[in-house]
Amino acid sequence: MFWAILLQICLYFAIVALVAYWILPSHVDVEKYFHNKVVWITGASSGIGRELVKQLARHSPTTRLVLSARRENELHNLARELNLDFEHCLVLPLDLELQYDCFKSKVDLVLERFGQIDILINNAGISQRSFIHETGYNVDSRLMNINYLGTITLSKTILQHFIERQKGQFVVVTSAAGYMGSALRSSYAASKHALHGFFDSLRLEHAHDNIDVTIVCPGFVRTSISQNAFVGSGLPYGKMDPKTEKGTDPSKCADDIILGIANREHEVYVGYLASPLIYLRRFFPRILHFVLLRVKST
Repeated sequence: MFWAILLQICLYFAIVALVAYWILPSHVDVEKYFHNKVVWITGASSGIGRELVKQLARHSPTTRLVLSARRENELHNLARELNLDFEHCLVLPLDLELQYDCFKSKVDLVLERFGQIDILINNAGISQRSFIHETGYNVDSRLMNINYLGTITLSKTILQHFIERQKGQFVVVTSAAGYMGSALRSSYAASKHALHGFFDSLRLEHAHDNIDVTIVCPGFVRTSISQNAFVGSGLPYGKMDPKTEKGTDPSKCADDIILGIANREHEVYVGYLASPLIYLRRFFPRILHFVLLRVKST
């Protein structure tokens, strides 16, 4: 009986999604939207961030890209791979956990090079794989510092520039875990919930400044997120989750994200199971609870 009800719900959601696909303006001219824009991408050295760089470089050649991550050598390798020249690319190493004090100087470097910032894609972050009672307070703190405080501090540093220009767009990659609890990911989920609260508030406060906010909620995407995740001691998990391994290809997610940005959508759901899980959380939370109890956490 339970699975029959769940199947009916999923079928209903699929029909709604199909209708929305044809009704909503999903076929915007992406190249035109990103033409001559300056797009700053954090977490650009791997996963979804890397694919966003590749898709923008290939499909919108006039876009000027700022590539940020901790691993500077990986950023330079990516720029060389895509033949990005000085006029269209700035490699700007950035550590969201440790470099709050230098965010202003980083923003100034971008403005000195390109004269403007049009879109900030907050993609950098780290995950978790540990039970609550086994997770040290230092790990809780690091997850919040990287995923939440680092992200909003960089965004607030750029916000004044957007206000002065009376336009701009913040894109923040959160997670389906930003809508619901997730076993072995307590502080990770908390940091993503915090991002939703902050950027939903920013959207309301600065709508009159023509500042857009697009929140991206990935489900399972085939990246190294689980391998780099913290365990309770703060060490890396070092393994690929089975669901992550079977997840959506990050290039497909990047395509959907870019389309969502160009449509100036408030929220974009990408990756395996993101949409049905969020739908269940909104309308059938008790059913979602039973579903999550019956599936493995990794």
